[in-house]
Amino acid sequence: MSVSADQTSAINPDEVRATKRDWAGLIVLAFAVLLIAVDGTVLDLALPFISADLEPSSTQLLWIIDVYSFVLAGLLITMGTLGDRIGRRKLLLIGAVGFGLASIIAALAVSPEMLIAARVLQGISGATLMPATLGLIRTIFVNPRQRTEAIGVWGAMAGGGTAAGPLVGGWLLEHFWWGSVFLINIPVMIALVVLGPILIPESKDPNPGRFDLISAGLSMATMLPLVYAVKESVVHGVSITLLVIGLVGLAAGYVFVRRQRMLKDPMLDLKLFANASFSTAVITNLLSIFALAGVLFFGSQYLQLVLGNSALDAGLLMLPGMLLSAFTAVAAAWLIRRWSVSHVLSAGLAVAGIGAAMLLALGVDSGPLMFVIGFGLAGAGVGVALTLTSDLVVSSVEPERAGAASAVSETAYELGIALGVAILGSVVMAIFRKGIDTSMLEADQAHAAQGTLGGALQEATYLPGELGSVLADSAKAAFVDGMHVAAGATALVLFVSAALVLRMLRSTPENAKR
Repeated sequence: MSVSADQTSAINPDEVRATKRDWAGLIVLAFAVLLIAVDGTVLDLALPFISADLEPSSTQLLWIIDVYSFVLAGLLITMGTLGDRIGRRKLLLIGAVGFGLASIIAALAVSPEMLIAARVLQGISGATLMPATLGLIRTIFVNPRQRTEAIGVWGAMAGGGTAAGPLVGGWLLEHFWWGSVFLINIPVMIALVVLGPILIPESKDPNPGRFDLISAGLSMATMLPLVYAVKESVVHGVSITLLVIGLVGLAAGYVFVRRQRMLKDPMLDLKLFANASFSTAVITNLLSIFALAGVLFFGSQYLQLVLGNSALDAGLLMLPGMLLSAFTAVAAAWLIRRWSVSHVLSAGLAVAGIGAAMLLALGVDSGPLMFVIGFGLAGAGVGVALTLTSDLVVSSVEPERAGAASAVSETAYELGIALGVAILGSVVMAIFRKGIDTSMLEADQAHAAQGTLGGALQEATYLPGELGSVLADSAKAAFVDGMHVAAGATALVLFVSAALVLRMLRSTPENAKR
């Protein structure tokens, strides 16, 4: 029988063992996470079909892709705190119904506006699901060792879903219409709604205090502009408008922090960050996914545009790294039985750093093997890091605040993705633009060639004879040069994170073997 949050204080956590019902509940939660992760990547392959059918403008197409993550990031803290107040299972089931309905609307969309609205609803519902699942794991699995194992399964499903998205999407698009990539959510969401009340116990803060709507608005006003400015900078480059939007987000964040310090019942208890385990875990979570997202961004382009692989072949070459990430997410629980959390986490980050450093050996004429090995090591190390940082976040707070703590971890994850793509992508493109030889092009052609590697290769096809080959070779070499700098920076970030973990977690209670 599960132990509620208010009962655990009088019981030794090491003596409380999860039941078969609890593990069955974890399977339900894990499949919900799997589909959320799949939904984040499955859409990419469907975009050409959506463009042909709905004929969205370029701006509408970008909103179809990005509005889901914008809304999700903006609402995570609000929904995590709301789950602590009204009940995490209740919020999870509401979110499951909303996600299922939004998926049906998206599948049946007859206009770009309808599809964008459906993606907004998916983002709102997804924001209820992610912190609720991790928060529920915190309260269901009282035993620290079993909780780490459960979070490992949770993390493996998230990583596996990211890897499976393009493959599942490719298979569905070969056999059905584009809307099928959304309908795969429905069976799992139905199972969650039916089995959730049976297998998942309710948990919430018994003394939650007042829910502050102003803080909820400020958290959205912080995250939405920041994530939007970062992501749009990748697509269109840094501009005054995007800088202003980013500053608006930072200003709202400042007001949000000031308000939390004044409130008797803050939406986000800033005292959490005084806990070394919590703050170190959040920072490490952000930096590790920052590294992986950056490698995914330039690695996929390298495999396709430099080495000439198809999108499907590039996905298959990246699959071992994503599967290793899922495997090590589960294996992390076994590793911390033998070594301290700080040593395992630091070693995972160092392994990921070695994998990123191996990408420095890639060249224009390299085969894919070195990339597969390097990306595999990066994925393996980040898999360990994401499990242990998520575990540290929820283990370092009381069960009644598990939802809010989980939301902070998920927000760091979303910011890490956005910053990884934006910063490392900008590094790659800045060096690319500086290194590409456009001396043989007219001004408008040179502008198009310097925009992206794909644009440069397209312009090369228009040039006669050797001129096209010269431009293509120059573009590929410049991109690889930029990739080397980004890979080196990624490795450095991971190595510094490894050292930070060893220093900050050394004397914390959560650092002990499980």
